[in-house]
Amino acid sequence: MDTTLKDPLVGQVLDGRYRVDGRIAVGGMATVYRAVDTRLDRVLALKVMHPTLAADTSFVERFIREAKSVARLAHPNVVGVFDQGTDGAYVYLAMEYIAGCTLRDVLRERGALRPRAALDILEPVLAALGAAHRAGFVHRDMKPENVLIGDDGRVKVADFGLVRAVDSVTNTTGTVLGTVSYLAPEQIEHGTADTRVDVYASGVVLYEMLTGAKPHGGESPAQVLFQHLNEDVPPPSAAVPGLAYELDELVASATARNPDLRPYDAVALLAQLREARFALTDGQLDAVPPQARGTERDAADSSTGSDERTSVIPRATRGVQLPLPTTAQDSQHAQEPQELRALRELRESRQDGLNHTSVLRTPPPATAPASAPKSTAARLRQRLNTRRGISATIAAVLLVLGLGAGVWYINSGQFTKVPALLAKTEAQARERLDGAGLDVRKVKRAYSDTDKRGTVIATDPGVGERIRHNGKVTLTVSLGPETVKVPDLEGTPLPEAKDKLDDVGLGAGMVTRAFSEDVPKNAVISTDPQAGKVRRAGSAVALVVSKGRAVELPDVTGESEEDARAELEEAGLKVKIAPGRVTSDEDKGDVVKQSPDEEGKDVPEGTVVTLTISKGPPMVEVPDVEGMKVGEAKDALEGAGFDVKEDRGLLGIFGDTVKDQSVDPGDEAPKGSTITIEIR
Repeated sequence: MDTTLKDPLVGQVLDGRYRVDGRIAVGGMATVYRAVDTRLDRVLALKVMHPTLAADTSFVERFIREAKSVARLAHPNVVGVFDQGTDGAYVYLAMEYIAGCTLRDVLRERGALRPRAALDILEPVLAALGAAHRAGFVHRDMKPENVLIGDDGRVKVADFGLVRAVDSVTNTTGTVLGTVSYLAPEQIEHGTADTRVDVYASGVVLYEMLTGAKPHGGESPAQVLFQHLNEDVPPPSAAVPGLAYELDELVASATARNPDLRPYDAVALLAQLREARFALTDGQLDAVPPQARGTERDAADSSTGSDERTSVIPRATRGVQLPLPTTAQDSQHAQEPQELRALRELRESRQDGLNHTSVLRTPPPATAPASAPKSTAARLRQRLNTRRGISATIAAVLLVLGLGAGVWYINSGQFTKVPALLAKTEAQARERLDGAGLDVRKVKRAYSDTDKRGTVIATDPGVGERIRHNGKVTLTVSLGPETVKVPDLEGTPLPEAKDKLDDVGLGAGMVTRAFSEDVPKNAVISTDPQAGKVRRAGSAVALVVSKGRAVELPDVTGESEEDARAELEEAGLKVKIAPGRVTSDEDKGDVVKQSPDEEGKDVPEGTVVTLTISKGPPMVEVPDVEGMKVGEAKDALEGAGFDVKEDRGLLGIFGDTVKDQSVDPGDEAPKGSTITIEIR
């Protein structure tokens, strides 16, 4: 049944921009929808917080604050955050849409994965977490549901909604954030979280990929939590016999119950992963999980290779005698050509671990029977023939060995592999190269946000690639994150301040404005971080920019244009007269309204105040009241919008009839003006 039909958001447009097309998933804090940005015409994922949580102001503030932090975490393996906003009761995040599935979907469908596939997935996950850790954030909810695998094979980490700064307090009361199967012991026991809780969860995820099951199970969450606190994660090989020891070690290191025994962050775990991977053979990496062997046996067998594969033999260190065929096993090769037999024996000696220069023992000289004594000439001929036979045999064998060893030397004997050097110090890398008979060509230095200063981040040729004996390798060593000092920008105009930040490798962050008695308008008052502080290159610097000196806004409504202008300019403000005048009850030439109009509000010095000037009241036709009784005349004039004044004079004291009016009937007069009636 399509549950999206009952979702009230499907079909709506949030914030006048995001059209919700369908529901993707529902989580504990939010629902994720597939939506279209109608402004940019692109598909994205819309994460909408549950209305019950959206009613909690503090939770919403944290949600928005952390969304802004994650939006700055630009990494190819992190789901990007495009926008954040609210629409009524809905608080949402607009995020990158990944067409594909989650790691949970893969595990549910396939169960355990081959080690190569598990490491291929975990490596970009750790790269993403490592970038977050080095930027100062902890994910805290690492699990297969938050690992997205795109249709194009890209792996991305999603749902950083629970991230918190590494140095922030993460104690909780009554609730533990996260998923019980992946919680580290210190999260459960103390409610605290640093980068090592993500390392622990990553180790659990690796265990699950290798075995197809979680390490701890139970009938209730409490039982699972108890096992996290009191039992070590078992080695994957206990569930899947035959898994390499290095994989057991990697899981054990990541899931140590004592956080001090784990790698300190995802970058350190990533280095251990690469080290373990380099130590594994192709057969160990492509080992078929038990539940898949029935269907993948043929593929596995074909992928493991055969003797037809080119073998790389280490350099010779000592001579070893290789006996001629004497066993029943070898007798089957008695009829094969001598050259092929010598090469076969050489190859078989390698399989016994004798990876050294091989010397083929010559056969003993033929001896004559005890009987049938020969003449001196015959004995000489026999000795000569014997010597010639020995010489021919030696020559043939040497020729064969020379040919075979030459082929071996050309194909592989003069090559070795670049050893595992990544994450090693320069000194350790030099020592390993020396042990492999290699040398350092040169050392390059490069900044890295994810690799510790002084460690190797790249090699040329790459790790595991073939290189000639006595060859040279170029090392690229990390300088650590590129750091720069925040420049002193106080008093610098905003455009110039942004240029200075760009010049040193920083960026302008949030700009807020404040009044200042000393700093000119549009110049920088202060920065956060402060001038002189060291920050990673590319970091954003928040700027506080001056709005100028604060001026209390006066109210000039009702004043003449001339008086209003003088008062505003004296206060340090600028005056602009709105085009066109308007009819109003104000006298002609007086100020009808001003903008801004908040009397007493502080505004920046130099703020432009726009004044609207009156052209006076509207003109109204004056009714004819001559000959009317006084009461009737007043009613008619006042009804038309005029004020009425009586002029009785000496003769009209006792009169009651209007003899004349000050404005002739039919003429126009300003509404509200006074009409005088003469009474006789």
